[in-house]
Amino acid sequence: MTYDPPRPAGRLLLTPEDKEAPARSRRLRRLGLGERPEPALDSFADHLAEVTSAPYAMVNFIDEDRQFFAGLHTPAGGRAARGGKPEVGRRLAREYGYCPYVVVRHKALVLEDVRDYPRFAGNPVVDEYGIRSYLGAPLIDTSGMVLGTVCVADLAPRPWGKAGLETIKETAADLAGRLERREADGVPPL
Repeated sequence: MTYDPPRPAGRLLLTPEDKEAPARSRRLRRLGLGERPEPALDSFADHLAEVTSAPYAMVNFIDEDRQFFAGLHTPAGGRAARGGKPEVGRRLAREYGYCPYVVVRHKALVLEDVRDYPRFAGNPVVDEYGIRSYLGAPLIDTSGMVLGTVCVADLAPRPWGKAGLETIKETAADLAGRLERREADGVPPL
């Protein structure tokens, strides 16, 4: 009998199982969200970036297959202009980034330096986009369903602290309330 030492798994990262994805996808379709950019959500992301001084801010809706940034703020000049990294677009696969963890956990996630967390350091956004810190909170409707996330990211480690956590949680709750009020009032999606 021979012993073969274990081979390194590389940067294996398992995206969390999302049992609520089919129901969330149906709910997002009913709300008319997650299929196209929303100017009001872009403005929301712009404001969030300003409040947190983060170069990236997003309102992200996640369905069964992908993430869609209906609200997106990126730095002027874009990532392609700096270091040849790709520009952050509106769509990402579910295995990219940290928002799928926020959605499945139903809790905010603070990563001051993603390299400090083996589970998160191997995420494709680290190498492909240069993301080094993340702060995100779930968009939870009154039924308890997580529709997506509100998040910010930076290219450098960031001490988000308690103030950052409170800000992201408050902005997520504010936006979730706005989305529900629009639905209750029969107003078309944002």
